Amino acid sequence: MTHLRAHSLATPRWHLAAAALLTLAAAPWLAGAARAADAHDHNHTAAAAPAAAELAEGEVRRVDKAQGKLTLKHGPIANLSMPAMTMVFRVADPAMLDRVQDGDKVRFSAERLNGFITVTRLDALR
Repeated sequence: MTHLRAHSLATPRWHLAAAALLTLAAAPWLAGAARAADAHDHNHTAAAAPAAAELAEGEVRRVDKAQGKLTLKHGPIANLSMPAMTMVFRVADPAMLDRVQDGDKVRFSAERLNGFITVTRLDALR
């Protein structure tokens, strides 16, 4: 009887330990799935063409055609909840870089694409 009692008490502890290990092992995956779902939701809202009121304003500080990047000193970007700052952006279409030069005032829209903040529309103000 003692042998059966010891075995029946040990089994639930083993199950608890296994459940705890599985929970710890699944935690990073669950966090990644939540981030992916969040990014997926953002992509749906970003897919709509931005209205003129949603365009941010900025000034071109540097055009880097070799890297396909653009440095802008910009005002707030509402759809990204981003305050005014100077930063480097990727561009969705490298041809955008042919339409601007250092010092140009621009209106633009930017979105998170494939993990990077990318300019998707760029209008020079001349």
